[in-house]
Formats: sequence, structure tokens, C-alpha cells
Amino acid sequence: MTLVAGVDSSTQSCKVVIRDARTGALVRQGRATHPKGTEVDPGAWWEALQEAIAQAGGLDGVEAMSVGAQQHGMVCLDESGEVVRKALLWNDTRSAGAAADLVKELGGPEVWAEAVGSVPVASFTVTKLRWLAEHEPDSARRTTRVCLPHDWLTWRLGGEFVTDRGDASGTGYWSPATGAYRTDLLQTAFGAVPGLPEVLGPRDSAGEVRPAAGVSGAGAVRLAPGTGDNMAAALGVGALPGDVVVSIGTSGTAFAVAAAPSADPTGSVAGFADATGRFLPLVATLNAARVLDAAARMLGVGLDELGRLALEAPSGAGGLVHVPYLEGERTPNLPNATGSLHGLTLATSTPAHLARAAVEGMLCHLADAFDALGLDPARVLLIGGGARSEAVRRIAPAVFGRPVVVPEPGEYVADGAARQAAWLLGGDAEPPAWEAGKVEYYEADPAPEVRARYAEVRGLR
Repeated sequence: MTLVAGVDSSTQSCKVVIRDARTGALVRQGRATHPKGTEVDPGAWWEALQEAIAQAGGLDGVEAMSVGAQQHGMVCLDESGEVVRKALLWNDTRSAGAAADLVKELGGPEVWAEAVGSVPVASFTVTKLRWLAEHEPDSARRTTRVCLPHDWLTWRLGGEFVTDRGDASGTGYWSPATGAYRTDLLQTAFGAVPGLPEVLGPRDSAGEVRPAAGVSGAGAVRLAPGTGDNMAAALGVGALPGDVVVSIGTSGTAFAVAAAPSADPTGSVAGFADATGRFLPLVATLNAARVLDAAARMLGVGLDELGRLALEAPSGAGGLVHVPYLEGERTPNLPNATGSLHGLTLATSTPAHLARAAVEGMLCHLADAFDALGLDPARVLLIGGGARSEAVRRIAPAVFGRPVVVPEPGEYVADGAARQAAWLLGGDAEPPAWEAGKVEYYEADPAPEVRARYAEVRGLR
């Protein structure tokens, strides 16, 4: 049996899966936690990766591996390769002002969309570099190379300073349409052009895991390019052109595999590349599964009980609406926004109504993201930790207005990375066609009144 390993270095944890390269069957897996916060020492990612690999039984027998990781984060290195400061993560919004300044300086959102497929917001690396130059000039001067979380881990493993199309497309200084860096934009943002990773193609090699990396059980393990978490999730779930995937994790995303690049001047849709040579128009929200966590905490219950309560309440929660901008928001671009409840009455002041409003508010928020893609698929693929809630699965088709398909729960990002590693070994034109696991189908009568009520109050905040 030929084995491959896939890594998901996410905001909250590091997961490693080891799978059969031919069938995709899971052989073993491991997990380790990451520190909380919106800025993190990358060394913590490396320690978590080592721990997760060890929990997965090491890399004995593994012939190839790939790293998927959270998008956008800013990792700055000095001339000796040491980390200059803690990495700023995608969900750090301190660069919101820098994003607005950059959009204005370049001539507006249309110019940015044409240049790199996306309009920068606080999540993007380019805005974080502007913030660094303005607020920590000493750190900026020490920075000789800049990379992303998955790039840094791949570099630590194999020694090659590389990235891939998917993750590069989230920097704000690489164009999916032309396949080239826009160093002029980087110069504008940062005042300099530091060294950048080489952008590899989907089936290119990133070298091999070095003995110096000290990874448990690693022999001659080949490295695939790796990619960003959303691109890896698309691979992991087997998304094809025409599919729309809604992921409910720490962040929320709605994305589709496309044959051509996109450029949305409104900034709602990020025109990313994917991990197969295609493109991945994507809408991201800061608030997703943690909306459920917050509601459960307010009610003093677990997530299962929150779901049970939500299903006790009527559709529309009796007019109670939760606008879930709990950590600011990226789409719409409201980095300083807060959440709100509307329609609180004596009748709706019950745990069930609040639970229902939290679930519906989160789903309406994601449905807005889905609508921004401008597509009309026959179904929606629902993934991520939030999709494990029965209430979410049952309410989602009513909010989305179409059937929902929920793949078997899994580590989709790590699975996608493993599939990329298998692709590197196989060398075929397309990724290996692993057998899909069990899927569940959910249907419900559309509830346009829920969306309409949410739309009515979301602007009031």
C-alpha cells in the first residue's frame, strides 16, 4: 500500500491524515492544538505539526505529503530566515484602515479587481504589510522575505521557499489571471519588494522532507506544493465545476470551482485560483461556527442541546433575528461591526427562540455570501464543523432555497492536501478519483420570509 499524508494547519489546530494513495482510505491520523489569538508565533505551528505527525504514528511508509493551511497570514523572515515578529492571521482586523488606504491609492476597487482578482480587505497579506510598514517600521526594515503559513511549514519541512497558485492568489500581490506577482503593488504597499516564494504548479514538486526537519519516521518523503485551506477543502470534498460549497468553520466560506478567473469590483467575491489549475471564486465571512458557540455559551448549554432547542422553535423564530457580526465582518466589509438581536419580545424571550435565531442568522449570513457568487446550482455542498449540527443541516435547505448535500464528516482540508500528495505521485492530468464517503441529503420547503426578515434588519445593526 502506498501512503500519503495531508496536513491542515488551521487557525485552531493542526490535523494530519495518512491515507492510501490509490483509494483514499484513512489509515491513521493525529491532531494538536494551536494557540488562540489573531497573531501567533509560527514556531507554535511547527510544534503542533510535529505533535500531530507523532500522534498519527509518524511518517513511516509515507511516500508523499502536502500542507494545507489557513490563508492570508503574514509571516515575515529576516536575512537569516528567522521570524521577525508573530504572524498576523487572516482574522486580525487591525489592517482595515490600511486596506481602505490601498484601495483609494490605487484608484478604487475596480483597479484592484482587475489587477489581482480581489479587492483587499483586512484579511489580505498586502494590507498587513502596509500596516507593518506604518506601525512597526523596525520590523519592516528587518523583513527580507514574506510568505504564508503553508509556505513557511513547507519550507521548514523541505527547505524550498515555494507556494502554490491557490494560496498566492490570496496575498493581494499575485494575479490569478496572469499567473504572476504584481511586485509594483507590493512596492506601493510595503515600500519595498521582499523575497517571495516561487509559485509552483498543481503537480510540481516542492522537494523532499529533509532529515534536518526532525520529523518522526520520515524517510524519502516527497513534498507536493500544498495550498490554502479553502483550495484544499475543494479538493478534499471533490468539488467539480458547477458545484457550490458552503463551509462552516472558524470562518464561513462559499466557493465554486470555475474554469475562468473572476474579478468582482464590489469586493464581495475574491477571485482566487484553486489547487488544480482552475479558479475558485470565493466569498468569506469572519463569523460562522463560533456564532453557534457563542449562543450555546449564552444559554449555558452544549452544541447538541443548542440544536435541539433551535428545532423546537418555529421557522423565523417568531420574528427574532440575530445579525451575527460578532467579530466585525469581512463580507460585508465592516471590520468594526458588532452583533445584534432584533425582535426581542416577551414571546421570543425563550432559549428555543434564541437558539433558532442564532442558527438562522448564521445561515442567512452565509446565504448572502452564497448569493454574491451569482450562481444557481441545483444543490449546495455543506461542510465544516458547523455542518455537524443536525439543526444546521435541517434548516439550511430552507434558508438556501435548494437541497443540501452533507458529505461524511471528515478533515476536508487535510484530505485535500493528501489527495494533492497522491496526485504528485501519480502524475495524471487530474487528481486521483477517490471514492466518496457516505453523503446525506436534506430538503425543505424554501423559507424566503426568513431571508427577507434578516435582510430587513441587518443594516440596522
